[in-house]
Amino acid sequence: MPIGRQLPQPGGTSQLWPSGGVHLWPSGGTSSAHSHPRGHLVYAARGVLSVHTERGTSIVPANRVAWTPAGFMHYHRAHGQTDMRIVFLPASLARLVPDHPAVFMTSDLAREILLTLTGPRNYDRAARDQDRAALVRLRRVLVDELHEAHEQPLQLPEPRDDRLQAIAQLLYQNPADNTSLAELGQTIGASARTLSRLFRNELGMTFYEWRTQLRIYHALVLLADGHDATHAAHACGWANPSSFIAAFTNIIGTTPGRYRTGHQRRTTP
Repeated sequence: MPIGRQLPQPGGTSQLWPSGGVHLWPSGGTSSAHSHPRGHLVYAARGVLSVHTERGTSIVPANRVAWTPAGFMHYHRAHGQTDMRIVFLPASLARLVPDHPAVFMTSDLAREILLTLTGPRNYDRAARDQDRAALVRLRRVLVDELHEAHEQPLQLPEPRDDRLQAIAQLLYQNPADNTSLAELGQTIGASARTLSRLFRNELGMTFYEWRTQLRIYHALVLLADGHDATHAAHACGWANPSSFIAAFTNIIGTTPGRYRTGHQRRTTP
């Protein structure tokens, strides 16, 4: 999802070392577009992250981890006060994960490994060097866990066709818009049949599946900002909260209420 890009706002804290790092982002903090010579995983220990590449937007709530392969131009944005953890993978391990941006569910074990690989001991070079062999083993176990998790449907593909881009822009600005595909087609001068074919062929999903993904993304942002499920449901175009809860649970794996409660628990000092 295209958004304005800026350097992280002042006041945050960053710790970086060769194999990873930690960034504490203020809400709305956005990095400049960049790439890395090694692929990396990002995990939101607190808050919600979005990872933007030319392939689309990966949504990373606190129960997901996002993978960006080496060489992919990308940028991050934080939604809510966000604690972003970064783990770089050596080429030998990167070959075992997809060659495209992806999102994985984090098991309890994967989450603990991510936190260990980015924990305070890594700030100290002497301690890090002493634990090098253990950290190497942990990265291997982490990749094994990702294999077991499989990819999750939180990658919002970015349209390239001008007609799809026009529709996407309308819905980025107003995710609650319930205009049918046929009516949107009349606005931009394309038939519903043509647009349906473009969504399937270019994005690999139907228009309604894509719009639902977009709405869930927006809902995650609203929940991270402290809004309740009822507000998120109406702001994202659902006629009633129960329909929203069903769609959210189907994609995220937990209800909006439980997700919001967990988010609040993690963000409480």
